[in-house]
Amino acid sequence: MADGHAAGGRAQFREMLEGTKEDWEIIAEHSRIFNKGLAKRVLDHLRLLDGDFGGFPVDRLEHSLQTATRAHRDGRDEEYVVCALLHDIGDTLGSMNHPDVAAAILKPFVSEENLWMVANHGVFQGYYFFEYLGLDKNMREQFKDHPYYQRCAEFCHKYDQAAFDPEYESEPLEFFEPMVERVFSKPKNSIYLRNKD
Repeated sequence: MADGHAAGGRAQFREMLEGTKEDWEIIAEHSRIFNKGLAKRVLDHLRLLDGDFGGFPVDRLEHSLQTATRAHRDGRDEEYVVCALLHDIGDTLGSMNHPDVAAAILKPFVSEENLWMVANHGVFQGYYFFEYLGLDKNMREQFKDHPYYQRCAEFCHKYDQAAFDPEYESEPLEFFEPMVERVFSKPKNSIYLRNKD
């Protein structure tokens, strides 16, 4: 069997049971290179929300930009602003659970409190409209004793529910791109990170 370099830098096993250290070094190197493009891929996916109104007064991309712009102008830190920008990125692939999709993307890169805020914002946002759909607007009260309850309620009130104004002048996506690059360049939590102990 030829070595990985002769085969275009690919591992040579047919099943993982056959894998060698050299195989996994090849894969790890490819992974390092691929991961450097993650922020760009995330931003490309966010752009899919452009022109998707879903009946709202602004399209989903503008809503995301408005949410992030409002958080930024209110002095929130970069990680929080990136969470605000990406909170609805799951709308296209997870229309029945979009907060879970956004949280899964952000999980390796953000703090526990920001992750919880993104993962649960759908229930908290429901406070503003669930009653009109025959649902319980107070569904968020199941979390009333959670330490991040207020953080999520504030996010929805100050930034998310307020971000549907067609007259609002949001920052363009390009304004946020360096922030996304920086946040996604420093994973904090992943099974693929070595312990630093």
